[in-house]
Amino acid sequence: MRHRAASPSAPQSRGRLLRPRGSASSPECLRVEHLDHPLGITERVPRLSWQLPGLAECQAAYRIRTDGGDVRADTGRVTSDQHLFVPWTGGVARSGQEVVWQVKVWTEQGESDWSQPASFEWGLLEPADWSARWIEPAEDEVPAPGRRPAYVLRRSFTLEQPVVRARLYATAHGIYEAHLDGVRVGDLELTPGFTSYRHRLQVQTYDVTDLLGPGSHLWDVTLSDGWYRGLTGALQEPDSYGSRVALLAQLVVTHPGGDRTVIATGPDWLSATGPVVTADLLDGQTTDLRRTPADWAPVRPGTGEAYDDFDRLTSSPAPPVRRVEEVRPVSVTRLSAGRQVIDLGQNINGWVRLATPVPAGTTLTLTHGEALGADGDVTLDHLTAHHFVTGEPFPLRQEDRVISDGTAPFEPRHTTHGFQYVRVEGHPGTLTPDDLSGVVVHTDLRRTGWFRCDNEDLNRLHLAADWSLRGNVCDIPTDCPTRERAGWTGDWQLYLPTAAFLYDVVGFSVKWLRDLAADQWPDGKVPCIVPRGPSGVMDPLDGSAGWGDAAVTVPWELWRAYGDLAVLREQYPSMRDWVEYAARCARERHHPDRAVHDPYLWDTGHHFGEWLEPGGTEVIDPALDHGDVATAYLHRSADLLARTARLVGRAGEAERYEEIARGALRAWRAHYVAADGSLTPDTQATYVRALAWGLLPDELRRAAADRLAALVRSAGTHLGTGFLATPDLLPALADHGHLDLAYELLLQRTAPSWLGMLDRGATTVWESWEGIGEDGDAQGSLNHYSKGAVVSFLHTHTAGISPLEPGYRRFRVAPRPGGGLRSVQGVHQSPYGRICSTWRITSDGVFHLEVTVPAGTSAEIDLPDGSRTGAGPGAHEFTVPCP
Repeated sequence: MRHRAASPSAPQSRGRLLRPRGSASSPECLRVEHLDHPLGITERVPRLSWQLPGLAECQAAYRIRTDGGDVRADTGRVTSDQHLFVPWTGGVARSGQEVVWQVKVWTEQGESDWSQPASFEWGLLEPADWSARWIEPAEDEVPAPGRRPAYVLRRSFTLEQPVVRARLYATAHGIYEAHLDGVRVGDLELTPGFTSYRHRLQVQTYDVTDLLGPGSHLWDVTLSDGWYRGLTGALQEPDSYGSRVALLAQLVVTHPGGDRTVIATGPDWLSATGPVVTADLLDGQTTDLRRTPADWAPVRPGTGEAYDDFDRLTSSPAPPVRRVEEVRPVSVTRLSAGRQVIDLGQNINGWVRLATPVPAGTTLTLTHGEALGADGDVTLDHLTAHHFVTGEPFPLRQEDRVISDGTAPFEPRHTTHGFQYVRVEGHPGTLTPDDLSGVVVHTDLRRTGWFRCDNEDLNRLHLAADWSLRGNVCDIPTDCPTRERAGWTGDWQLYLPTAAFLYDVVGFSVKWLRDLAADQWPDGKVPCIVPRGPSGVMDPLDGSAGWGDAAVTVPWELWRAYGDLAVLREQYPSMRDWVEYAARCARERHHPDRAVHDPYLWDTGHHFGEWLEPGGTEVIDPALDHGDVATAYLHRSADLLARTARLVGRAGEAERYEEIARGALRAWRAHYVAADGSLTPDTQATYVRALAWGLLPDELRRAAADRLAALVRSAGTHLGTGFLATPDLLPALADHGHLDLAYELLLQRTAPSWLGMLDRGATTVWESWEGIGEDGDAQGSLNHYSKGAVVSFLHTHTAGISPLEPGYRRFRVAPRPGGGLRSVQGVHQSPYGRICSTWRITSDGVFHLEVTVPAGTSAEIDLPDGSRTGAGPGAHEFTVPCP
């Protein structure tokens, strides 16, 4: 191995440091909680984070001071190596206060300069800070679900003095969009977002200083059903949280000298219907641009129940939903005189932007879909959902209609669709790609991970997995952006490690976990969908192993990826309650076909099982015995909970969960492991779980890995895992002596396979391996990210990047070349800074690796020849013969 020393003072670091250590400059990437410059937070003691300057190895001390804003504070020099999640100590939080802060640090490089300023601002922290009251639009009769209008609520007001600062605080039962004097406020979409509304309702804060001044003003808010009372889920349930939409909003204007004017929702507001004739997230939006609000009527006060509960109002720990980019069509096909089909070339979540005008009075109908039928037209047949008991069909519409007023552009912002294709009916001319675009809409997550290699098929697969994730992070983690759009717990728990490499999803996940805890049953059972629909129609499916375990695995994986122990502390009661529920089910019940009751064997109740194994027929039947899956999950979650208990200072409780984990492991081995190491059931998924989770004694692991490889070979070198085990399949093979087979599976082209999807036109990952059959017919969702978790193998094994300590404070770079790859680059923007692994194999068989280690971290480098070395901050190069 060649890794020349960086300097004479560091002879233990063999090799070459490509970039010398920099001189002290200043900390960078300042954040508050998990956000950049948050406005309107409700955390009373927010935590501050920064990255160390230059290539510092360790922080010795820090100093934080305020510089401007409403608060004056200075910590002085604080001896500490902590520079992530440092609690605010600058005084008591007060509503509306702005804090502008800077930090400097001391490291082995010396004292740094002050950082650039960063800021945060508190929102309305106390119920008493709200002078606004809930208001409902005048609505004598509630129209049918999916056919309800968006209402316009209005108030005029006058400001007598100049404006120094102005903040708008707003939330709704439904989806709202505010305008001041005809100018849209902010760039956030689908506000206030989707939460467990009876427990948590998010408030947005907007800086509207530049929109106001002395004089008269008009404040309009458009209000539609959204998730609150619109159609939701595969069964298209209406009125999930209530039968009335409502608005709560408050404008706080500060004048010179500190005087304030407050304008708030109340009985002096008016309401009317406007140009949005119907608006529904699932069905679509109808807009008559010729219409203006008329027949104004007084609003109705919202009183009682949820309206009186101001304690549920909160800021969001997640970034907001935004228009993230626009996708230009790759083709337009005319099917008939009045019908044209647009192909974006990419499956997305969002809506269509019409860029060019059509004559006034023209009605355009836009139908959105993921696939084309044999006739070349958009089809939605494959997205029809069926009731899991009755079989009743629930066809999907995804249809927008707009009646033109002769102007452009236009976007329907009170709905979203999952689509690649759009059928446009009624357009008088021939459309071109310049006439419209697809607007990509999702939570505005910060990108943190990238992968490239010299195999374009794998690059396309990585891109498809990325697009699938983006299509399913529209305020909550959904299964698909079409048929259901539901926060299935199983999907997020298995995809989270992949997502956390690619994007900063910690705030997004914390938001969702708070809803999970709020919706968790009193006995600890976890819903299969979060937020949980209050109707109860899905309640019989709650409590499934692999889905409910999201209560444990999601916080744990967030801890590993981001190093935020507060997530584990906050979620610990929810984690504990789930494990107690699962352990109680095992202890108190047993399957009637099992003669002897093992108190640690969980073999009763509804479970989805492995779900969607290739060629299988899925049956939802609580009488089925899924003990092999459920007991394995009981062991794993109890083990993770025990580790969590020790981390959060609950050692006494840890002992209890260690015993549950040991008991579940004993039960699993007793019932599913034969003396020769063979497993029951004899499936790929069973062996993957056993290897990935350490369920087998060491002496049986080799035989199990060989049996897994044999099962793959007997399937024609195809995977046979379902929903739960697929993410661990390739690592289980690679880590147990079958790296070449792992790459063969990854590069397999015939179904079931990942590249087989791409060969049949996939631009996102499918729900079914046969999403587009050989006959061209579509089935199931064509944008289901779960199977895309395979790209984590590219991050952790091909590029070789994985954390050894939470937050990547110490990490491993261990590339595993294979599959004919000759060059690879993986990049991860960790909480401490940028990690990069770049390798290539030369024509003479030499393996060259370049590694970037960020400040404040260290790396363990494992090379293909079996050698291992350490590396500190900087850019390093290693060269070894390729085995």
